[in-house]
Amino acid sequence: VALHQAILAGAGAVGPIRVAPSLGLGYCDQAMSQLPDAAIPFTMVNNFGPGDQTARTLLAGVGIAPDRQGRPVATLTGGQKARLGMLMMRLANPNFYLLDEPTNHLDIEGQEALEGELCAHGASCLLVSHDRAFVRAVANRFWLIAGRKLVEIDSPEPFFRAEIAGG
Repeated sequence: VALHQAILAGAGAVGPIRVAPSLGLGYCDQAMSQLPDAAIPFTMVNNFGPGDQTARTLLAGVGIAPDRQGRPVATLTGGQKARLGMLMMRLANPNFYLLDEPTNHLDIEGQEALEGELCAHGASCLLVSHDRAFVRAVANRFWLIAGRKLVEIDSPEPFFRAEIAGG
């Protein structure tokens, strides 16, 4: 069972990992599977109770034009889905983010907004990313997956240099 599946299912323990009942999970995978294709962005945001006009303004702020806000998520571009996913997490106000390649579909402006949000929010975050600039901007502890082992490292820079060199 994947960690995110166990956390989403509310498991009390996954191997050596224990999940506190107070966990407020913000989950986002690179395929945006947390956004149902048939869901309507306006309804999703409005379910948080901000009111119609505020919901429309929030959606427009993440690049979803008013004429697209009432259409199914499946009709959105990858970038729009990514920004909608980040908006939904922000509205949920999690205390723990679990992010799998969160910058894949974001433009530079979206990446910078996500970096700022993660750094300002102060929540814990476990992320997987190949985006070196993003990792440098938001991470303060690093693990390297080597074979089947997870090894804590002081800095990702030696790994980044080896990857650039083709190592």
